[in-house]
Amino acid sequence: MALTLTRAQRQELIDHALEGRPYEVCGLLAGKDDRVERVYRAANKERSPVRYEIDPKDLIRIFREIDDADLELVGIYHSHTHTDAYPSATDVRLAYYPEAYYVLVSLMDERSPRVRAFRIRDGQISEAPIDVVD
Repeated sequence: MALTLTRAQRQELIDHALEGRPYEVCGLLAGKDDRVERVYRAANKERSPVRYEIDPKDLIRIFREIDDADLELVGIYHSHTHTDAYPSATDVRLAYYPEAYYVLVSLMDERSPRVRAFRIRDGQISEAPIDVVD
């Protein structure tokens, strides 16, 4: 299975990451099956260049909005400001949603941000393809 994002949604993730520098940014992806329908930006409670935690108030608000829209959690995204778009040991330890995609936006090369998706289950990382559609 592949995660499906529109070009605009992919760009939204990149824009959020660039706007949030020097800190990591984060948010949720909602939709049906593996297709993202909405991107929800969230506040990074950590305000850190190397860690993120979605603010609990944002998490509750966003989950209510997802439920009200009759959507499902498809993924969780965050940025890496200076490292590759690959889950860190901390990302793996804090991966509490095994059915969700973990989407990372790397700003290691700000002129060419990289977006990758992963599944993290029982501490095991597997990369998932991303289909970008119009």
